[in-house]
Amino acid sequence: MIRKEDVFKIGRLGKSHGVKGDISFPFDDDVFDSVEADYLILDIDGILVPFFIEEYRFRNDTTAIIKFEGVDSQERARELTGCDVYFPRELADNAEDGLSWSAIVGFDILEAQSGKAIGRIASIDDSTLNILFCLEDGRLIPATDDLITAIDQQARTITMHIPEGLLEL
Repeated sequence: MIRKEDVFKIGRLGKSHGVKGDISFPFDDDVFDSVEADYLILDIDGILVPFFIEEYRFRNDTTAIIKFEGVDSQERARELTGCDVYFPRELADNAEDGLSWSAIVGFDILEAQSGKAIGRIASIDDSTLNILFCLEDGRLIPATDDLITAIDQQARTITMHIPEGLLEL
């Protein structure tokens, strides 16, 4: 059984594309292209189910057209429309180019000097050049190398030097 903590969300399936089972896949993270992965994990009615990739091609920088094994008709593809798509953390952790932004969603932020837990990352705002960690409580922390002192993938923590007053902004 695949557990939620063993995966991270990389997108959501869009509409069927054509009549042979292809599906539009708007993604937030292209880790599936940079890491050897034979499958993606779909959330089907709350159950995480692996679907093996037959082939995919990029439509643009944020959307791929994907074909899963066993999905051979437009009707079957339509059944998957709207499913959240996840990627296994284990495969992403072994990536040569490090963690992707999506992979650190769910990590806890720790303050470097006190070791105190600051909060958990709910999402990443990378819509501008200044990337931000969006915490579950709504606070924002700049995701800069200058502030990050350590990342522990096993413990799923990021230790940061938080300047005084930053969390009150």
